[in-house]
Parts: sequence; C-alpha cells; structure tokens
Amino acid sequence: MSETFSRGRDATRPADSQAGLTPRSGRGRRAAAGAAAVMVAVGGAAAWRAGVFGQGGSPATATATATATAGTAPPATQAVTRQDLSATTPLTATLGYAGSYTVTGRGSGTLTWLPSAGQVISQGQALYRVDNGSPVVLLSGSVPDWRPMSTGDTGADVSQLNHDLVRLGYADSADIGALGWDYYSWETSFGVQRMEEHLGVASPPGSLTLGSVVFEPGALRVSQVTGSLGGQAGGPVLDGTSTSHVVTISLDAAQQAEVTAGDKVTVTLPDGMTTPGTVSWVGRVATASSGGSGGNSVNGGSDAAATIPVTVTLTHTAVAGSLDQAPVTVNITTGSVQNALAVPVGALLAQASGGYAVEVAGADNTRHLVPVQVGPVFDDADGLVQVAGALTPGQLVVVPAA
Repeated sequence: MSETFSRGRDATRPADSQAGLTPRSGRGRRAAAGAAAVMVAVGGAAAWRAGVFGQGGSPATATATATATAGTAPPATQAVTRQDLSATTPLTATLGYAGSYTVTGRGSGTLTWLPSAGQVISQGQALYRVDNGSPVVLLSGSVPDWRPMSTGDTGADVSQLNHDLVRLGYADSADIGALGWDYYSWETSFGVQRMEEHLGVASPPGSLTLGSVVFEPGALRVSQVTGSLGGQAGGPVLDGTSTSHVVTISLDAAQQAEVTAGDKVTVTLPDGMTTPGTVSWVGRVATASSGGSGGNSVNGGSDAAATIPVTVTLTHTAVAGSLDQAPVTVNITTGSVQNALAVPVGALLAQASGGYAVEVAGADNTRHLVPVQVGPVFDDADGLVQVAGALTPGQLVVVPAA
C-alpha cells in the first residue's frame, strides 16, 4: 500500500492546535504565528530533504511504501521525544542606561571643575565646582532646587534635603523628626555645614544659596559635558543618566499583544554572551516612525510605521559592564508547553491530501507514514515542533541526512 505526499511550498496549512496542549492564555495570535513559523520551516526542511524543487523550482511528488526496497541504505533518523518546548521571538533592541537628565546650573559664578563623560556621581558628592572650588552637590529628590534655603524655611524641598542629610549621616533622624521634616531647623543647618566641610568648603555658613545643590532621582552617570571650564555656571552644564542598565525595544505596534510585562527573555549581548531578563514595561501609545521595514515582525517583516516602546530589565546587570547604546537581540518566550510530544521539524512531510505526516523507520528498514497534527509550539532553539498523532517516544522518524 502506498500514499502520495508533497514536499514543498504548496503544503496545506497544519492544524492550529492540539487537544490537551494549550499555549499561554490570552495569546491566540502567538499560536497562529508559531504555526506560520512551522509552515515556513517545514517547507524549507522538506525541500532540502527530498530535493523537491526540480528544474525551474517546481514542487515534486514522491511515494512512500510500507516496506523499503531490499538493500536500501538505512535513512537518517531521530527519536520521537516527550519534553517541554518553548517558542521564542527574536527582536532587535538597544542596551543602554535608564533615564535621561539635563543638569542646568541655577547659580552664578565660573565653572572651575567638571566631571568626565562616563563618570558616576553619587548622592552627597560634588557634581561640579564653581569659583574657588565651591561644590554643587548632588542630592536625591524629585523637587528641583528653586530657591536659596536657610533656617526657618519650610516646604517639600526642605523635606527632601533633611532626608538626604540623615541618609548621608550628616544629621540625626530623631532630632530632625522632632523639629519637623519639612522645616529648615538648626539641625538642618548643622547637617549642611558638616556636608560642605566634608566636600572641602572652609567655614560653611549652614545655609544654601540658589544653585548650590542639584536634586535628581538617584546617582547620576555623566553622559555628556555641555559646559566648559571658565564658562558661566548658570545654564546647561551636563547631561546624565541613571546607573541602571535597561534594554529598549521599538516593537512593531502590530505585535503589542504578543508581549506583556513579566515575560521572561534571553538577551544576546554584542560579544555573543546571553543573559536572562524580564519585560518590565510595555508602552500603550504607538509612536509614528519614518517608515521602513519592520524587522521585528513575527511574520517576517512589514512596513509598519508605528512602534511601541518596551523595556527589559536584566537579571544580572553586571554582565552589561559599561555598554551604552549597544545593539542586542532579545528572545522573548511567546509560547510554551510541558510534556509535549515532539519531533524534529525536518521530519515533517506535507501531504498532497492536506496536513502533515512523519515517516517512521521500523525493523528491517521498514517505513510507514503516520499523520500528525502540528503545533502550536515550535521550539526554534532546538529545531523541534509539537505534534499529536499515533507516535510514542523512542520511535525513530526519518530526517534530512546531515
């Protein structure tokens, strides 16, 4: 008995799902994308295996018999397995530092010391200096420095100053709290004196002139120095970022439903090293771009001109070193299944009657076709595809010869 099957580009679309094996909830589109990926891979693998494209690239047909011709060399085979599978989508991305800050001097004087690009300034350290070495101190806070501060002042800016002085060890929490966190007290004045003495100020007055401190959310990494020595301290002085690495993806807006916060990812760094990470934020508003090919498309690219910003947090930030604006690849797990029946994608044969089959090799070089349902999970990392059919783990299926 024989069965005719087709290997090539005219393969019928495989079944979209398998009973009892369901992809991650809420991701029907991922299943469809996975099935599409399988179809592409199967067409290429089957063509390579059988030499289906004859003159002019036309698909060919072949017949599989229940028993191979005596003396025929044994085929290349791989075992059917039962294992966990994961489908991933590769996306181009950029590794850099989170946040962007412009430091604008609000005081008078002449710039006499500036940090270097790449230098990290922590809270309580001099961000730059003016005149005879007077420091402009980096402190933590969301309210910008907008006025001179001295004893008797109250407000949110005073409150964050008091918290900074306590955190840096220049003031006592109990004393500040007793007098009021939002009150510039004698304890605040004493703390300011101790901080400025530590930074080299002789006989500090205990008050703060406008522009003598800079409030930013955290430690600052200098990305660009815009001021110049001898220039005026009032105006743009430098640009900075946070010290935390982040991976940024400009995701094709059509793929927004494919990625959610909490997704586990693997990031491939420029040196080829891979490191785990997690999608920490997915934007909701698409931004129009100048057009061009959307290389991040699951379906092989599109001309979509709108993207969604996505950020990924590295699990081990130290592996990023000092990389900034470096191109990386993010592999996002878009579907997974546990304990699935799996075969190499190259073992799939597109049948002329529709669907797919695999060729099982038995004793004495006997072979027979077994119809299978394909997907929805295609593990491109291992070249395996999820199937359902009359197969058992350990059976050998014919694959393309190496």
